[in-house]
Amino acid sequence: MSDLTATSSSLVERKRQQMQQRLLEAADELFSAKGFDNVSVTDIAARADVGRTTFFRYFGDKQEVVFAKQQQMLDAIARAGQDASVGSAATPAEALEQLRPIVLGLCEQATADPVSYSRHLLLLEEHVDLRGRDALKVQEIASALGKVLIARGTAEGIATFSSHMALACYRTGKDRSLIPSSLREETNAAFSEALALGR
Repeated sequence: MSDLTATSSSLVERKRQQMQQRLLEAADELFSAKGFDNVSVTDIAARADVGRTTFFRYFGDKQEVVFAKQQQMLDAIARAGQDASVGSAATPAEALEQLRPIVLGLCEQATADPVSYSRHLLLLEEHVDLRGRDALKVQEIASALGKVLIARGTAEGIATFSSHMALACYRTGKDRSLIPSSLREETNAAFSEALALGR
């Protein structure tokens, strides 16, 4: 690939990310001001100063906007899985230790914008249908974590068990954290507690 092609492709990707971010911010502001049920795709597109067609290039519906950051988390997990310097895990404890920095990184990513994170939690709390979709997305994260371990050569049974344990640590941290900035710390504590069970 020539330097010109690489530059052009990175410019296109940057513009795509900027547009997606504009739509996310517009939706976040509107959901917060008017409530999820009172916001339409047209409203989001208008706030982002684009047409509905542009919205649908990035998201299938307004619910997808709510969970766009979880897709970014899946992308981060996939990147972590490409780290060839980490070998296979022989035990669930080793696998859980391998997943720990990945999950803690996801906690940091999720709470990088504390206001947006808090709004997201409030939306989930207020809408049963969104909680159902959230549960599916979280299971996708567990599956992605398991795939990271399998790609590193870990046995499938250990990978499956450990990825769900890592997810339980995350959920525990989420339930225990009273403010967004404590999510990482509480999740890390849950990992320590889980690892101490086998000792």
